Amino acid sequence: MSTESVTVVVPVEDADMPVNQAEPAARAGGYAWFVVVLLTLANMLSFLDRQILNLMVGPIRQDLGIGDTEMSLLMGFSFAIFYTVCGIPLAWCADRYSRKWLIVGGAAAWSIATAACGLAGRYGHMVVARIGVGVGEASLSPASYSLITDYFPKQQRVTAMSVFAMGNYIGAGLAFLIGGYVIHWAQSYGPVVLPVFGEVRSWQLVFLTLGLFGVIFSFALMLIRDPERGPGHSRQPVSATWTKLRSHGGTLLYHHFGFSLIALAGYGSSAWLPSYFIRTQGWTEAQTGLIYGSAVAIFGIIGIFAGGRLADWLVARGYSDGTLRVGVLAALLAVPVMPLVMVVDGFLPTFIALAVAVFFFSMPTGCAAAALQEIMPSNMRAQATAVYLFVFNMIGLGLGPTAVAVVTDFVFADDMAVGHSLVWVCSSALLLGSVLLYLGLAPYRRSYSQCRAELAMP
Repeated sequence: MSTESVTVVVPVEDADMPVNQAEPAARAGGYAWFVVVLLTLANMLSFLDRQILNLMVGPIRQDLGIGDTEMSLLMGFSFAIFYTVCGIPLAWCADRYSRKWLIVGGAAAWSIATAACGLAGRYGHMVVARIGVGVGEASLSPASYSLITDYFPKQQRVTAMSVFAMGNYIGAGLAFLIGGYVIHWAQSYGPVVLPVFGEVRSWQLVFLTLGLFGVIFSFALMLIRDPERGPGHSRQPVSATWTKLRSHGGTLLYHHFGFSLIALAGYGSSAWLPSYFIRTQGWTEAQTGLIYGSAVAIFGIIGIFAGGRLADWLVARGYSDGTLRVGVLAALLAVPVMPLVMVVDGFLPTFIALAVAVFFFSMPTGCAAAALQEIMPSNMRAQATAVYLFVFNMIGLGLGPTAVAVVTDFVFADDMAVGHSLVWVCSSALLLGSVLLYLGLAPYRRSYSQCRAELAMP
């Protein structure tokens, strides 16, 4: 890889930043993009396993004898708490040992746990299986972002990370599409009898099938090679990482909580919009899966790619805080969209409104992780990512579905009011998230400048 120096044009507001920095000028080769494709497929599978139950709320509630709040804990908190807690020690391993084998082992583990969801006959069993999915998936993102950072030069990183993040929306979209048609099929043909497992219901069959496919796919991830670590990499004690994180405390506070609140709106809407359409609009599960799943899969990809390209465009023009600027813009533009989804009627108008909502929700996805990689040294990136994902998933995934369910159950006390809950929770989170990211622009520029100066030191 070339080591030519690249001169960064610094705008007026970044005039205090150093202009001379050694960044690789060469573009990443085909193998680097092949690795991104594999990681994206793994990410897609992880989100498919994670989100599939969002469209199967009705049959799972009926078979397990639970309500919306208990269901929301399966969607979010029971998964998120172990996903986030286990992510930190697993990221510590990623900064020191083979990222490849960490990803391979994690993919096999979460796939086995997904299959275990299909064997759950009680609520407690389902909670334990969802915890297993969370533990396995905790290995993927920190190690993947670290790998991508070492495979790609700075001017391509946000785009590469945005491609990886596309797996979120492809997986979620497929979850709705597959879930809707499986439920439709099951309602026509009833339970299925399988060898060894005996009679299984439709939602159990979905989990068993996905788990088996995931175990097989984990072998393909062995094709990944660990690249050479970035400049200045050496094994550091955990205390050094925490010292570095504290030195960027203000930046990380705004970054973590700002992007996490956007995620709260995204996870809350993906958890309960299908139920809104089924309960209040009279849609079938198959119709909901087709309309919502298509919007998520198609416009989630477009939104992530657009956000990544916009951030790269801003960074290339010297705006070191370009990733956060994309977050501010996307959050503000998304605020009026959720109320729009609630007032339109008909399949086509609803699809268009959903497409706009998903586009803006997805824009900051790759930017958030890329912003963090740029202010952390290579030997701390996975751990820093894990700390971010701890906050991101506890707030976004852990609180998002539950916040909507609690407002529905205890504020409106009416299952049919889920649409009102979505508007209040999502709009409030987006507004607050945009404010926090805006306040974080100046601290982020200072952290970026500090990191560049440290890398330039002999």
